[in-house]
Amino acid sequence: MPASVLIAVDESTGIGLLTLNRPAQRNPLPVATMREVTLGLTALSAESAVRVVVVRAEGPVFSAGHDLKEMIGRTLEEERVVFEVCTEMMNTVQKIPQPVIASVQGPALAAGCQLVASCDLAVAAANARFGTPGVKIGLFCSTPMVAVSRAVGRKRALQMLLTGETIDAHTAAEWGLVNFVVEPEALERETAVLAGKIVGASPATLKIGKEAFYRQIDLPQDEAYESMSETMARNAVICDAQEGMTAFVEKRPPVWQGR
Repeated sequence: MPASVLIAVDESTGIGLLTLNRPAQRNPLPVATMREVTLGLTALSAESAVRVVVVRAEGPVFSAGHDLKEMIGRTLEEERVVFEVCTEMMNTVQKIPQPVIASVQGPALAAGCQLVASCDLAVAAANARFGTPGVKIGLFCSTPMVAVSRAVGRKRALQMLLTGETIDAHTAAEWGLVNFVVEPEALERETAVLAGKIVGASPATLKIGKEAFYRQIDLPQDEAYESMSETMARNAVICDAQEGMTAFVEKRPPVWQGR
């Protein structure tokens, strides 16, 4: 059986690729696959050549979400494992130092929609759709709700969650679930273009910035400013920041040291 998750590194572009690879099954996310995704993200994050990670999928569907077959007739403890592993995967997306871009070529549903919402950035093909349809089968999408509500806000998230209806790619962009929409044949190219706008930055600075973003986003404004003032001061004294500011003043390209 082919691997359910494929990992690749393009050293010439600085892009690490993580591909969901069970297209015939609509790229489900059983426990084993979610663990593979977590391990794959961790492995890519340790590659010095990787500046950006792209999460993509083979076939017409990005991901249909959890594998319901493994959730029938299980004990409470067994069900808890499913969502603990899922939470670890989603948190890993945001904890690795590199920015993570979802490249969405088709429907992303339930935990698949959660995965897109958890990524730092997302590009969608015009034929992609997004939804949290669990309510229709008696299993409310409570864990997808965490990521989706933070991306689109309360009323729009509840519309998706309570109705179980999908939204199209352009609505997803309007609501903030994805950054922008492209024609299907341009998805790979435009995802690479977006990644290319990031890979030239200092990896040390990207790490500081990504971690800081998620740390401050839910803080009250006064606490956020206090925390980010200290973060920016510490950022300013690192080697790459000093090099970047000096290069700007001297009107030359910076040479990053990654520290």
